Amino acid sequence: MNGAITLGTLDGANVEIVERVGDDNAIIFGLKAEEVALLQENGQYNPWDVYNSDIRIKNIMDSLFTGPWAEDNDTFRMIFDEVMNRNDQYFILKDFESYLDAQERISKLYLDKSLWAKMCIINIAMSGYF
Repeated sequence: MNGAITLGTLDGANVEIVERVGDDNAIIFGLKAEEVALLQENGQYNPWDVYNSDIRIKNIMDSLFTGPWAEDNDTFRMIFDEVMNRNDQYFILKDFESYLDAQERISKLYLDKSLWAKMCIINIAMSGYF
């Protein structure tokens, strides 16, 4: 750990980090573990539904083939296929809106230098556990 404020989903190491630093010193977004389990159990999540209903997602995913970074149409095909054709197993598209909200929160936090410094110091102090 380096004292950075965690911006992430509440899984893996982030669970332990948040337990140590506290909810106020990390920015968590996305589905909760129970929600993920429910979506996996009932099989009702379809990334194509998100793609077809959110123009931002559609534009982002389409840009993998048409964006300025795509040297040819196959450069990022693996990413597109993993998300769209293998059912987005990590719920990337499902978490997108929540991620945007979290990014907005952390951007605003950064403008408050004393609060940002406090959060970083707490993260540094608690990183000794790891």
